[in-house]
Amino acid sequence: MRFFRNSGLPKTFWLLWAGTIVNRLGGFVIPFLALYLTGPRGVPVGTAALMVSLFGAGSFTASLVGGELADRLGRRPVMLLSFLVAPVAVMTVGLARALPLIGVATAVLGFFTDLYRPAVSAAIADMVPPADRPRAYGLMYWAINIGAAVAPVAAGFLARIDYLLLFAGDGLTTLLFGLIVVFGVRETRPDELEGRATPSIAQRARAIAGEPVLLAFTALALLIGTVYAQGHVTLPVDMAAHGLSPEQYGLVIAINGALIVVLGLPASNAAPRWPRFAALSAAGVLLGAGFGLPAFVTTLTGYAVSVVIWTLGEILGATVAPAVVADLAPVDKRGLYQGVFGAAWGLAFLTGPVLGGWIYQSFGATALWLSCLAAGAVLAIGYQAMAPAARRRAAAVGGRPEVAPPA
Repeated sequence: MRFFRNSGLPKTFWLLWAGTIVNRLGGFVIPFLALYLTGPRGVPVGTAALMVSLFGAGSFTASLVGGELADRLGRRPVMLLSFLVAPVAVMTVGLARALPLIGVATAVLGFFTDLYRPAVSAAIADMVPPADRPRAYGLMYWAINIGAAVAPVAAGFLARIDYLLLFAGDGLTTLLFGLIVVFGVRETRPDELEGRATPSIAQRARAIAGEPVLLAFTALALLIGTVYAQGHVTLPVDMAAHGLSPEQYGLVIAINGALIVVLGLPASNAAPRWPRFAALSAAGVLLGAGFGLPAFVTTLTGYAVSVVIWTLGEILGATVAPAVVADLAPVDKRGLYQGVFGAAWGLAFLTGPVLGGWIYQSFGATALWLSCLAAGAVLAIGYQAMAPAARRRAAAVGGRPEVAPPA
């Protein structure tokens, strides 16, 4: 308990952090949804893939809607809406028999599962001073990955008993996060926004369109997500093409989660000392180098080294990027900015597999991995190019002093 008291971060943050771990420890359904549909439900593979895509579509929409609602209604109501409706949706998916109902319920589940995320990100920006935001967001990222590392293993054991346990466990842990919010989390939206007239959605959308720094940062996030998606889509295909088994892919990709769990906490503690855009440029270089390496190596060891390199880039980027978004956001648009940023990642996981698969099939694996290498260079240059404008913007909204360390 002394650690939490002396951490310099508020109690409400730690409650959200603990709730995130609980929720992610029960993230059983999505990793096993395709197996559940093609197994016990006997759904064709193509249809099962469509169902998973419906979840992604719901998640993408939730980022935009959740951010807007967090600014209009407050952070806490959006969290509660998400945590109370998602358990109903997940049990509907588990109990439904008709494919149309499963499809609708899966899309609804994707929406309410991720509706809370912009609200939590905005709440962190409300509570945590700019200098400590990289540490706070890094700790949340670490919590997410602790759960992500454990949940699939636990889900595998539960699925052996009864797939319905996956849905019940997922819904229960989400509900527990909701109870943490009900009894422990106060509203964090700044008091200065109370009673202020909120512009219409169209006006706020036009305001976002007139924010070139945010749009540029979001475009780079979309590029990062597109590259990162290859680790779960085209990487296993390429490894199989070189005679490596699914078990060997599982071993290699497990390095990603293990490194994040081991290095995530020290990275979070060190992050306040990092110049924002220097760290992001380094993340781009590491991401590009890691995903570019398979163009030159085809052994198990080579693929493992590749994952190590791009995971280091992932840790850097995931720790710093949300803090930059918080720095750029006016106080009345914190939820909206985080929602737009989150939507870029959601879009990347819808388009990234399609684009990567097309390059792989049309031009070959080497062209795909060299494209990822080039994307890393674009990211590094792009972050450096936008750094001065981003610092000026952050200073203008009070998110971060213009005398920030040079990028």
